[in-house]
Parts: sequence; C-alpha cells; structure tokens
Amino acid sequence: MIDLEAFRNGMALLGGAVSVISTDGEAGKFGFTATAVTSVTAEPPTLLVCMNRNSFANEHFKKNGVLCVNVLSGSHQKLSGDFANPKLTSEERFASHGWTNLTTGAPALDEALVNFDCRIADMHEVGSHTVFYCQIVDARQSGSDEALVYFNRAYHCLGERSVAAS
Repeated sequence: MIDLEAFRNGMALLGGAVSVISTDGEAGKFGFTATAVTSVTAEPPTLLVCMNRNSFANEHFKKNGVLCVNVLSGSHQKLSGDFANPKLTSEERFASHGWTNLTTGAPALDEALVNFDCRIADMHEVGSHTVFYCQIVDARQSGSDEALVYFNRAYHCLGERSVAAS
C-alpha cells in the first residue's frame, strides 16, 4: 500500500474546480466545499460528488436526497473558506451571498460559474467517504468565465480563454 503522506502529497498536485455543494429539504439546509466532483456520464447527465462520512452534514444530504453543485468563480475564495469552516453555522454560511432554488429546491448560488441541480440517484460508502451519484435535472450558467481552482494546497484563479488547438 502507498504511504498516506505520499498519497496526499500526490493528490495535492491534482488540481480541481472548487464547488459549494448545497442541499435543502426535510433535514434542513446545509452545504460544504468540495473539489471531488466529476462528470460520470452525459446520458443521463450524471455527476459524482464525494463527501467525508464524518461530515456534520452527511446524513442531511442523504435524507434530503437532492443537492446543487455550485461551481465557484474566481471571486469566491472567501465563500469557499466559509463553507469549509466547521465553526460556522449553516445560517452563517448561506447569509453572505444570494441563493435561489432551481428544480429540486436545493440552494443555488446566484453568482456561481454554473449550478448543477441534482437528485441523488445512488450512493456508496467507500473508505472514509460517501460517493453520491447525482442526476442533473437543471443547470444554470452565470456568464462569468473565471474559475476558482485548488492546486498544490492553494487557491488559483483561471480566467484567460485559451485558443483551441487546430
């Protein structure tokens, strides 16, 4: 088996888009910051979201059965930190920005680069995490083209449009 520190150091070099994952419903309104989000399939449109099983919000996401992946823009570094801060209440986390509900009722960040509104179709417990398979039922784009990414244990902003290779 690989040494845990070597694994973590290697994973720090795998850059990822920063998202706030939010839910609302019978179990209440909750959210957390994640970089473990990826596309699974286009038909049906499905995302994979990983969440630590020890998270205070884990059972609430399972009970609500819905979530919204709010992909953060370059200006959302503080918001990312707020949703990662275990000392803040849910009310404090959601208070600083505007939120609306799309189809599922999960909170969608008004200023997000893109919102993917999802129903949790399936989930598996793998090691320390719950893996949610999320069918996208609605999506909204903001028009911003500046993304917040996390790479090598620091935030970075990507925003310059690349010229497509010919």
